[in-house]
Amino acid sequence: MNNPGLFQAKWNLRRWAFCNLLAFGLLCFWLWPAGQMLCVFFDEWLFHLFNAPLASNPTWLHVWAAASLRPFDAVVGVILLTLLIRGDWVFKAAQVRQAFLGFFGILLLLLFIRMLFSKLAAQMGWQHSSPSMVLSGAIQMSDYFPGLEKTWELKDRSSQSFPGDHASVLLIWGMFMTVFAQRLGQVLVIWGLALLFMMPRLVAGAHWAQDDYIGGVLLALLALGWGYYTPFAAKVSQVLLRLTAPVFGLLAKLPVIGRLSVMRASC
Repeated sequence: MNNPGLFQAKWNLRRWAFCNLLAFGLLCFWLWPAGQMLCVFFDEWLFHLFNAPLASNPTWLHVWAAASLRPFDAVVGVILLTLLIRGDWVFKAAQVRQAFLGFFGILLLLLFIRMLFSKLAAQMGWQHSSPSMVLSGAIQMSDYFPGLEKTWELKDRSSQSFPGDHASVLLIWGMFMTVFAQRLGQVLVIWGLALLFMMPRLVAGAHWAQDDYIGGVLLALLALGWGYYTPFAAKVSQVLLRLTAPVFGLLAKLPVIGRLSVMRASC
């Protein structure tokens, strides 16, 4: 699936249509009463599987409590960014800056799509509370760590959990990287990390699984379709390459930072 030119300033109508139709199909399945029932049954089973051990296994509790803190999101961001800008892993060293700026543009597009979809979800009554707030027997980690909830924003519940915005970012990163991945090992690492970092919200009960595999996937597919399979990423990355060239030129003179692949001029 590798595209040597990274971004092409033309429409790929077949893949654009595939992304949009698949996103629409997921939404229709979720709105279909039988589909919704299947999602709820599966999500309740999965939630209790992950959440119940919090009450009896201190290691499980502490690991996922730490992973549910807001600062951990920053750690995740650093890991994803590091893999994105690591030269000669998925992207050639000379293409890393263009890849980074193109992904940045697609990420902004994702945030815009999410804003519009959230407004639609609110108008259509699609919103719901997280499982930790509605299922009996749910273990809330904030009951064990009230200080962490206030100080470090421990995330274990939400009154508006659909769609999974945290998951959508992980999923668009995974999809974007997979488009350019050339080896099975790369794909396994990419999706292993994406799925692992989606876990904290599910274990804590801040999101139903359907918030991720329906809502998060839907948003990521729309962002990929409109961002990568149209001229959007090509045009945005070219504009940003020109605008940021002086900044990268200055940063390239700094020790250590100047050695990063993203500091090299794009080919």
